[in-house]
Amino acid sequence: MSTTTESEPQWDALWTHVHLATLSETQGYGEIRDAAIAVRNGRIAWLGPRSALPAGARAAIEHDGQGRLLTPGLIDCHTHIVYGGNRSAEFEARLNGATYEEISRSGGGIMSTVRATRTASEDALMQASLRRVRSLLAEGVTTLEIKSGYGLDLETERKMLRVARRIGERLPVRVRTTFLGAHALPPDYAGKADAYIDEVCDVMLPALAGEGLVDAVDAFCERIGFSAAQTERVFEVAQRYGLPVKLHAEQLSDQGGAALTARYRGLSADHLEYLSPEGIAAMAAAGTVAVLLPGAFYFLRETKLPPIDALRDAGVPIAVSTDCNPGTSPLTSLLLAMNMACTLFRMTPLEALLGVTRNAAAALGLGGEIGTLSVGKTADFALWDVERPGELAYGIGGNPCAGVVFGGVVREG
Repeated sequence: MSTTTESEPQWDALWTHVHLATLSETQGYGEIRDAAIAVRNGRIAWLGPRSALPAGARAAIEHDGQGRLLTPGLIDCHTHIVYGGNRSAEFEARLNGATYEEISRSGGGIMSTVRATRTASEDALMQASLRRVRSLLAEGVTTLEIKSGYGLDLETERKMLRVARRIGERLPVRVRTTFLGAHALPPDYAGKADAYIDEVCDVMLPALAGEGLVDAVDAFCERIGFSAAQTERVFEVAQRYGLPVKLHAEQLSDQGGAALTARYRGLSADHLEYLSPEGIAAMAAAGTVAVLLPGAFYFLRETKLPPIDALRDAGVPIAVSTDCNPGTSPLTSLLLAMNMACTLFRMTPLEALLGVTRNAAAALGLGGEIGTLSVGKTADFALWDVERPGELAYGIGGNPCAGVVFGGVVREG
């Protein structure tokens, strides 16, 4: 319910009767019960107990939160959500005994999606992607990272990144784009990985960065991907263009990718099942976020757990994401990813919620703008029909999201 007040409001909008989980404290959820939160010019202007509202405070629009939980908007900080085709046949093959590496080496895996993405029109990619993105938005997501990497040539990488930018223009969601040209070796470069890295570094990245399509740069550092030396070449070029780096690291084996990322002050190292103590120490020293992807762990039936306790002990920030992609994590529910992080990785509900808010913001280089409820930050938040913040990681298959505010504006639909 909302009402309009008269004359000289100091705020654009005010939400009262809400249960805040600010997530801005060093310990706990930062809860404030029977609270209020005010917005001006798209930013949080005031928050606190409702009883502490300034005398005579007025807003152009006032909303009654009806006692609902209010958290920062959720952030999905690692997705491959723009792609063509479908890989359900590979899912069936894995269940019949084929490994992920066997499928990749026989021409399936990433290359299957590359072929489908290359042949799809930009509009077809857009329509397919919008359906997936809308599922995330319905669960309170207000910021989304989208990687390229299913083109492996300039034209298709450009097409994917354009679609990602269009999604942020079409829907009320903040989109950060990541260039992942070093995702796999295309068939026309078979046996010539260094030559393909030349193409990534000398042609693709300069062109796409020059067109303003790239917010960050990623690579797949793995036995079936690219070596640490090849990855470092990509990082060096990204650095020349002033672009932050991140990395698919230590998913299937320890290639030293996390330590390499930390050396370049990378935003995040992601997956990390085979992360070494040396990699953890390097990440802790650099402030590099560990992005855990329980959907891929589950879907691939992985048994090697990421070193959660060691990451905790080292003080490495831990984020959680869907890794939405067609081959290893066709997941479009960040709430389910939170539940999986708790059940599979033994994270706590607080850690899971921090993983899709404060730490996910840091993984995108946006910690100063979003991820917590703090005065001055962008007014992105979600309202939930739950009693406690921990319930957000508890349910399986439900969606308690009762409303979303994006940049201070109530998101419709």
